[in-house]
Amino acid sequence: MNDPYQKILQWQWRHNTLATDLIRIFLGIGLFVRGVLFLADPTMPETLVDAPGLDWFGYYVTWAHLLGGLFMTVGLFTRLSALIQLPILFGAVALVHLREGLFAPTQSLELSALVLFLLCVLLVFGPGRFSLDYYRQRRKKEPGAPSGAAPAMG
Repeated sequence: MNDPYQKILQWQWRHNTLATDLIRIFLGIGLFVRGVLFLADPTMPETLVDAPGLDWFGYYVTWAHLLGGLFMTVGLFTRLSALIQLPILFGAVALVHLREGLFAPTQSLELSALVLFLLCVLLVFGPGRFSLDYYRQRRKKEPGAPSGAAPAMG
């Protein structure tokens, strides 16, 4: 029990609530939908970042939102998915929407800042109890459980 990573995980699971699951699912669906929109119109991410030589950035944003959003929705590799989204959202806040200002009619800065903040919350508190990550963690703790048995959720 001297492993600091295990202590962090135990603290995180003790402080998890249904709100964490709802935030994760909502953000996952939202990011996935944004990825689908970027896939449907590949010029959209490129027009947001008007910088030469960043053609690859649109692909990164699109696929990070698609796969990261899907993984976050089901709660698989949640922290990694949130971590991959952080540079995108930080860039959206600092480089794209900040020049629009706080009181722009589109409220893009506020929404991007909120998504960035909630991704940080997920990074700290993890995926929630109704996630595949939680299920996988519980399975590791129950070495004697049969492979098809569901973990105790109490």
